[in-house]
Amino acid sequence: MREAIAEFVTNRHLITALLAMGLAQVLKVLFDYWYTKSWKRALFFSPGGMPSSHSALTVALMVSVGMYEGFGTTAFAVCAALALVVMYDAAGVRRAAGEQAKAINFIFERLEDRGLKLDKKLKELLGHRPIEVMAGGILGLIVALAVSAIY
Repeated sequence: MREAIAEFVTNRHLITALLAMGLAQVLKVLFDYWYTKSWKRALFFSPGGMPSSHSALTVALMVSVGMYEGFGTTAFAVCAALALVVMYDAAGVRRAAGEQAKAINFIFERLEDRGLKLDKKLKELLGHRPIEVMAGGILGLIVALAVSAIY
């Protein structure tokens, strides 16, 4: 059991992917501060925003697996398919859900103006604009290349 845990926490692909995701989340908070001049530490744990941490994680994993195990392997193909699905979902389905949440929150605000009390707002920042997905993918690529050079 101890060996399995040691292998898990030293897995180069997992470390690379998590590093890319963590860096994306930190950058998200910093970019938002640069734009709004206010700290929103809660963004560190939230989806959406610039850059996409989902894209960074999956692209870093894909590139790490490809560089170490080979770009013609089944493992790389699975990682590439996963990255494509995640990025498509982030820019498509989840973004649409965020836009719907904005519209519903707008309706709720109007109802509250008329005296109807509602419990909570829906989360609006769910998905990504295509540029945020692209930035996350580029960040994942850079992190994978850097970790490969160091590891």
